[in-house]
Order: sequence, then C-alpha cells, then structure tokens
Amino acid sequence: MGTAAVQGELWGARARDWAEIQEPAWRPVYEALLGNLNVGAGTRLLDIGCGAGGALLAARGRGAQVAGLDASQALVAVARERLPGSRIEAGEMETLPFEDASFDVVTGFNAFQFAGDLGAALREARRVCCPGGQVAMLAWGRKEDCELCAATLPAVLALLPPPPAGQSASAPLSDPGVMESAMQSAGLRPREQGEIDCAFTYPDAATAWRAISSAGMVIRAIRHAGEEAVRGAVLGTLAAFTRPDGSIRQRNRFRWVAATPPGVLGAA
Repeated sequence: MGTAAVQGELWGARARDWAEIQEPAWRPVYEALLGNLNVGAGTRLLDIGCGAGGALLAARGRGAQVAGLDASQALVAVARERLPGSRIEAGEMETLPFEDASFDVVTGFNAFQFAGDLGAALREARRVCCPGGQVAMLAWGRKEDCELCAATLPAVLALLPPPPAGQSASAPLSDPGVMESAMQSAGLRPREQGEIDCAFTYPDAATAWRAISSAGMVIRAIRHAGEEAVRGAVLGTLAAFTRPDGSIRQRNRFRWVAATPPGVLGAA
C-alpha cells in the first residue's frame, strides 16, 4: 500500500470537518506565503497536498491558474466542488501526474513531510516547476513557537502505538537547515526563507475538537485508543487557551523555504 493510500484514508476520514473548520484557520498562512512568492494574475500554481483546496482558493483569488494533488480522495472531491474547471488529482506526491515544467510555482503547505520518500517528492516538484519558477515548502515552526504542537499534539502522540523497534526519528523540518538541505539534495537551490505567525481560533471546545480531530494523526490515535480517550486528552490541553467567552485561541508559527530549479534565478 502506497503512502497516498495510507495518508489519504486517514486525512479523508473527516473531510468535511477539515474543509469547513480547520482548513479555514490556515487562510492567513496561505495568503502570507503566496504573497511572498508573488503569486498573481496568470501564475500557474500547483499545490501538493492541497487538501480541500484552501490554498488553491486563495491563489485563485489572486488571479492564478491553479491545480492540485492530494492523497485523499474525499478531500479531492471537496476541492473539485470548490474549484470547478481546475485540475485536482488524487495520488502520490512522489509520482506527480503533471507534465515537465508546467508550473511557475509549486507549493507544499505542511505536506512534504508526509511523503514516504521526501527526496523523490521534492525531485518531482522540481520536475514540474518551469525554469525561473519556485518550489516552496512550509512546515510547523519550532515546538516552543507553536502552542498546538507544544501543548495539544503531545497528548495525542502519547496515545499512539510506539514506533517500530529500530526506527529512528528524522530531524524536524523546523530545525535550521533541514528543509534547505532536503531541497538541495533534490537539485533545488534555496533562495529565501521566512516565518509566518497564525493563531488558530475556535468559538468553543466542541468546534475545536471537530477541527483538531480531522487531522490524520488524531484519526490514527482515535483508532488505536478510542475516541473518548483522545477527545478527553485533547480537551484537557485546551483549558489554558480558553478565553472568558469560551473561545479557544492557540498561537502558532510556521517556517517556509522557497527554492528554484538549477540554472535559474539566484544560480551561481
């Protein structure tokens, strides 16, 4: 079973909750990175790991011609509803179903780390990126800068089965130089990097649970430990972020790196 089959089934389990509650919380992140990449009228953009199409909607709002790929058939179905006329495919990011040099900008918002082979995924992103184009990776920032990662996700991780014996953890993409090194190994030339701050806000605990439980890792924990246990663990972490009106707000920071194919902008 390929990476897309495994990840797609997890991330698609609660596709509507992701599309309607959690993905909109990312909109400021999408807009900030698209602005840094100068996405505008006529830009041909591919979003890898496009989910329900949130970043594609933001790019289309800037005048871009958009296409997407995601592991989840359920999320792809939602993206196609939202973006009629755009090409949205379900499949593996290591084998993109797009022509060589067919996009000006290729993005991966919190996506590339889910590849079974990160190097192959980045080489495919390079292949479909045109000369003079840009490939951008975005991932969660340092744990201490992300309240969701620092406070809530550890409670979920504690309910997951232990990793296979002998499996070593890879360095977090938030660590300095990790994304740059991966891109260089794939034949890309990092040219710019930055950070984006974005708070995730929910009107109440029930909505926060629906949003957080739509993520693939949380679905996996639910299937291992049961929904009651995972829900209790997650909600127990949210008290510190609950405001007097009952709404919940967690501040987060994301890190991104943009790179070009060899022989183009910024080349030696």
